[in-house]
Amino acid sequence: MNLRSVDLNLLVAFDVLMHERHVTRAAQHLGVGQPAMSAALARLRQLFGDDLLVKQGGEMVPTERALALEPEIRRTLHDLERILGEPGPFDPATARRSFRIRMSDLLAFLLLPRLCAHVTRAAPQISFEVAHLSPAATQDALERGDIELAVSTGLRASGSIATEALFEDRLVCIARAGHAHLQALDRLEAFVQAPQVRVSQSPIDDRFVDRQLADGGRRRRVVLTVPHWLAVPEIVARSDLVAVMPESLARRFAVSFGVALVTPPLRDHAFTWSMYWHRRHASDDGHHWLRALIKQAHAEGQPLPAQ
Repeated sequence: MNLRSVDLNLLVAFDVLMHERHVTRAAQHLGVGQPAMSAALARLRQLFGDDLLVKQGGEMVPTERALALEPEIRRTLHDLERILGEPGPFDPATARRSFRIRMSDLLAFLLLPRLCAHVTRAAPQISFEVAHLSPAATQDALERGDIELAVSTGLRASGSIATEALFEDRLVCIARAGHAHLQALDRLEAFVQAPQVRVSQSPIDDRFVDRQLADGGRRRRVVLTVPHWLAVPEIVARSDLVAVMPESLARRFAVSFGVALVTPPLRDHAFTWSMYWHRRHASDDGHHWLRALIKQAHAEGQPLPAQ
């Protein structure tokens, strides 16, 4: 294809159409008339040889081809904005930018309140998009540019991914304070027989708990699998289920939910939460600012040392 024959404004139209799923709303978003937006969609269909968006009720539903194109075109537009943007140092007070970050609900709970409090005061035109992705999807999203930063643990990143430790944590087992087998949960036999909650997208469960048990030829009794962390403490508090989770989160709920913390019978308990990003951001001042801000948000959330 001869790129000189392609109107790159069509990529902007595509991105807005995919976001709005409606021709009239997309036209309003871009400040053009509805006929012009319809004409842009027709040209996009011709360009890609696909219907892209088809009517269904009052909305438009993307085709498989459109869904495959969406992250590629969005990343291309972000790159063009960066390339064509005005040069000069990054000033958070005036910068307009949206950062795409991978965090679990656990990390969002620990970091985002203080992060957003700072940003709303010091960087009012900065916004964030937060996604919770599996470890494999996180690595792929960093490579593809679908996210700019991930906060996770134990990712098997390629050489193109940079890493910086954020804070140390350790695994604990939680159970309701009156659990009949509470005192025995630090012993392997009682631990593997206890009915447990597992968090499905967590590298902590996959790589630390289940893999360590499998290495010893054991398997725990999982009776409930959930996709997020924040439901776990109350589930444990209201049942005989137990769970393994990071101490950083467990201690936030220990008193309010009446759960007890026990050291689980695992070989390794300690692990590190880290920030991961593609090396393409090495000279990006805005990215440096974001990482420093996340470190500050974590530091501000730590308890003060005893006097």
